Amino acid sequence: MNRVMIGIRGEPTPEGMARILSALRRLEGVQSAQTTGPAQLLVEYDPQALTVMDLIRTIREEGFLAGML
Repeated sequence: MNRVMIGIRGEPTPEGMARILSALRRLEGVQSAQTTGPAQLLVEYDPQALTVMDLIRTIREEGFLAGML
């Protein structure tokens, strides 16, 4: 398993962060996703199943801009 810190641009509302976490947790290959700050996430994922870009793409599909920290 790999871990990556992802930053969300701006400051999403708690509801927005919940939406992002839910979308990430639904991905095949995500072991865990949790907030580490107001606009930061720590995601543990299987690199055989997903790339960091897959994670960022999922966040963008929820309407937020994101990037690795």
